Amino acid sequence: MKPFSAVIGKTPALLITFLIAGILSMVLPGCSLPGLKLPADATDPLQEFVLEGSGPHKIALISVNGAITDRPTKDFMSRNHPGMLDEFVAQLALAKKDPSIKALVLKVNSPGGTITASDIMYKELMDFKQQTGKPVVAALMDVAASGGYYISLPADHILAHPTTLTGSVGVIFVTPRVSGLMDKLGLDLKVRKSGKHKDMGSPFRDTTAEEDALFDTIIDDMAGRFAGLVEEHRADQKPDMEKIRTARIFTADDALSAGLVDQIGYLEDALAHAKKMAGLPDNAAVVTYRRTYYPNDTIYNTLVTQYGAHSGALVNIDLLESIPALKPGFYYLWWPGAGNSLQP
Repeated sequence: MKPFSAVIGKTPALLITFLIAGILSMVLPGCSLPGLKLPADATDPLQEFVLEGSGPHKIALISVNGAITDRPTKDFMSRNHPGMLDEFVAQLALAKKDPSIKALVLKVNSPGGTITASDIMYKELMDFKQQTGKPVVAALMDVAASGGYYISLPADHILAHPTTLTGSVGVIFVTPRVSGLMDKLGLDLKVRKSGKHKDMGSPFRDTTAEEDALFDTIIDDMAGRFAGLVEEHRADQKPDMEKIRTARIFTADDALSAGLVDQIGYLEDALAHAKKMAGLPDNAAVVTYRRTYYPNDTIYNTLVTQYGAHSGALVNIDLLESIPALKPGFYYLWWPGAGNSLQP
């Protein structure tokens, strides 16, 4: 018989995890191990948790943390879980149907992301306001740039943390270029196409002047939509669109001067303003929606579930983790602030 260590050495990690869990469930029925917490499952429903305060009337606190995308996340057992967009819409739905929710605070810490996911989240927040009439306050944290600012535009009041970076009102188009590498390797690619622009943006050849002009038209159109929404939602603050249209990043003080935000303060100030707008007392309850209970939970917890906003890998050995692995496409994104948040 082979020694147990030899068997374990050839057993996939996932199988070992299930074996250990099974043994624990048989050996320790009805018991729990300190510090041992199994990951929440995607089928677990979102539940309401009180973060602070009390009373029958509540403020809902919803966090947007990381790159804005509709991609699902994975835990350490490679199970798929709802992505940011799905979780955001689900939380809004709970706040929408609860009559005791009197206002919403959106806590944003995001460099932006895909154009479509950003626009959907913007629309969902607009629908929430129009259908409920409840006030919305956006609290911008470390980075609320590009798409992170875009989704905040429906808010009745936008607060920036004193150290927030925001702005980047514009579009970036990302496409890889491998034609030079293929030349060095002596590789070639033959393409047959139905129209001259069918492979426009292909990484295997340079774009033509005509194609560059077409891409510029698309970028201008999408950037124009973004800037137009800023002008529409921030009209009372008379935004400095000459500066804003450069797609530059702003500090909190600069953003206040440019009309992008209404106030500089802390998350507690955003909650206080929401309570004031809703006519609630200072000690009104602040609630959030999660799939997992967290002891000593606070308003600064950004997790919706135990598997979190990223892959949940115990060890990340990706050598390119410091470089955003952007797929080709158009983004409302401040690239330097993205880090590895857009990696699969």
